[in-house]
Amino acid sequence: MGMRVGLGVDAHALEEGVPLVLGLVPIDHPRGLAGHSDGDVVAHAVCDALLAASGGPDIGVLFPSGAEEWRGVTGAAMIAHVLEWMRGEGAQPVNVHAVIVCEQPRIGPHRAAMQEALTRAVGAPASVHATTTDSMGFTGRGEGIACQAVALVEVPE
Repeated sequence: MGMRVGLGVDAHALEEGVPLVLGLVPIDHPRGLAGHSDGDVVAHAVCDALLAASGGPDIGVLFPSGAEEWRGVTGAAMIAHVLEWMRGEGAQPVNVHAVIVCEQPRIGPHRAAMQEALTRAVGAPASVHATTTDSMGFTGRGEGIACQAVALVEVPE
């Protein structure tokens, strides 16, 4: 078996009246992430990182944004679908790491729950960090949340 690394990036706008889910964890916040799915930028970035490391397509190929079958899908269901695709390719995750970019909510109080939820979903160690952009750009103005993730995957040689 060989090892490959993949990078995933996602961003969604914040919207009133939408529940906020980050790293598979519901968070009490006045606004949530708009999207065709649950908008979980952490789960989406992790999916893209896993797919990239596995030599797969990007997340938009597996989950087209206009497809009714994926409307409202949870990040956990998306990760499960990606893992099923990976198994078909003989690939398996070794670990994942995500960096959430936002001003609010503060990620620290939710970090452990996110890491536990992602570790369970991915079936490999997951870590989560967070940063702000010091009030610069759409994340700094509180208009949205972004995430970058990296995955290490064992693949057949």
